[in-house]
Amino acid sequence: MLSVLRVHLPSDIPIVGCELTPYVLLRRPDKTVTTDDVPESAPLDGHFLRYKWYRIQSDKKVALCSIHPSEQATLQCLGCVKAKIPVAKSYHCSPKCFSDAWQHHRVLHDRAASAVNENGNEEEELFGRFNSSSSGSLNTSLSSSASSPSLTNGSAPLYPAAVTRSSGGETWFEVGRSKTYTPTADDIGHVLKFECVVVDAETKGPAGHVNTILTSRVIPAPCPSPRHLVPVNGADVMGHLEIDGRISSSGTFTVLSYNILSDTYATSESYSYCPSWALSWPYRRQNLLREIVGYRADIVCLQEVQSDHFDEFFAPELDKHGYQALYKRKTNEVYNGNPLIIDGCATFFRRDRFSHVKKYEVEFNKAAQSLTDAMIPSTQKKTALSRLVKDNVALIVVLEAKFTNQGGAADNPGKRQLLCVANTHVNVHQDLKDVKLWQVHTLLKGLEKIAASADIPMLVCGDFNSVPGSAPHALLAMGKVEPLHPDLAVDPLNILRPHSKLIHQLPLVSAYSSFARPGVGLGLDQQRRRLDPSANEPLFTNCTRDFIGTLDYIFYTADSLTVESLLELLDEESLRKDTALPSPEWSSDHIALLAEFRCKSRPRR
Repeated sequence: MLSVLRVHLPSDIPIVGCELTPYVLLRRPDKTVTTDDVPESAPLDGHFLRYKWYRIQSDKKVALCSIHPSEQATLQCLGCVKAKIPVAKSYHCSPKCFSDAWQHHRVLHDRAASAVNENGNEEEELFGRFNSSSSGSLNTSLSSSASSPSLTNGSAPLYPAAVTRSSGGETWFEVGRSKTYTPTADDIGHVLKFECVVVDAETKGPAGHVNTILTSRVIPAPCPSPRHLVPVNGADVMGHLEIDGRISSSGTFTVLSYNILSDTYATSESYSYCPSWALSWPYRRQNLLREIVGYRADIVCLQEVQSDHFDEFFAPELDKHGYQALYKRKTNEVYNGNPLIIDGCATFFRRDRFSHVKKYEVEFNKAAQSLTDAMIPSTQKKTALSRLVKDNVALIVVLEAKFTNQGGAADNPGKRQLLCVANTHVNVHQDLKDVKLWQVHTLLKGLEKIAASADIPMLVCGDFNSVPGSAPHALLAMGKVEPLHPDLAVDPLNILRPHSKLIHQLPLVSAYSSFARPGVGLGLDQQRRRLDPSANEPLFTNCTRDFIGTLDYIFYTADSLTVESLLELLDEESLRKDTALPSPEWSSDHIALLAEFRCKSRPRR
């Protein structure tokens, strides 16, 4: 007979919006073991599996810490309550928790005060300045009166007839009858119970032991403070992403570049400081999707997108938001495992803003083969290929704008507005400086060919695994590499010689260097402090316990495009002190970059 051997959850901490999928191990009548489902529509030997989910609501109301959502809150910030900030953000598990988070937490107060309260004196009196006496908070064990109504589940259950009350002062609401369950806001603060039982297909009654498992309390999905667009034209205001995502006028467009951290690399060994539930793919994919969709960029360039995640999640989910998807998977030469877990570069664009014209795929392995065939003596080819073949790729897409360039349409009536977008992920190994530079040079030479065939603005986005001042960055930003650059000392295959060939003619400029433009404004001043003054690049786009620095860039051709605004950079305060990425709030070890561009008007030739 069919029997259940084991039931468990990959993580016992459920998060709102993240699907829970229990692992159910079965023994079939023929004694084989499987994890396949046996639904009522396809019984096995006269039996099937029935699932039920319950929310266990205790009479004792529970609030969760906004900083450590797996911990119960013991104090609440009265300033948040007064300012009508979402109540979930007002709770803390200890005075130390509140103290440590105060610099970040106060930003919520400042934004709420500027948005809804014109009485500055009242706000200062209410919020004050945090000190050791926990000014601005109520330091007490939370009673039921201090708990928000949103944390108590008073809504009608999905299956009211199935509600049972135990003698322990608990109410069980049946909330689901499928194998998987996605917690909702009604579940916050409550334990979930999963039941699995073998059922006789004829009698519909249980035919074996009821297997149950309890989760910990459901926690809300951590929500980082929103990032804003900052104009670079000197205006003393910060831009905001509007509800419809259209901060831009008809003549501008936005581009996002983001290494989302492939699940293959998101291991507890590499990121031991990140809670396991926040590192799990079911959580991270939902958090990443919320972030990406929230930016509402017209063009999205993602790196480290696993091929199965592209097919099964990102392409269909972003399709719902109006994006067309293109993908280039890394080549297979250096992988021996499951091809489904190979990652690659994915480019998405809004169908209402652009149409697809052409796609080019750059496989650096093919370029490596051609290079060795042409330059490397046969006795050294095996060694050369071993060094050069690193599986990296680039995806180049030519798009046509469906909007008109303000001011340009009159000059060029009927002219198509094309745009070339390159999305790449360059080799990661720091001891292969020659390979990094060769890959970037190869990509730029390909883009030069496209530029020679069409008068077209260009964007070069991605994770270049190269810090500001390195040879690859110099080649991109300056158009050349100085012969005495220290990176050129690493060239065992002589593939970088003569050094005079390390040039390109594309007028590329880093978008984020626009923060260094002359101009005044609170937003610009804040962002300049987050730039490396020697390179005019962000202080970091990658932040882990082992490394903090800039690896990601958006370059653009300055003769055809101009930067209107940029997504504000994160700083240590935004990430909370001593926090590395990924974290419960930010689900990659990189931060997203986003720039708003306008096409320059060009005279007719």
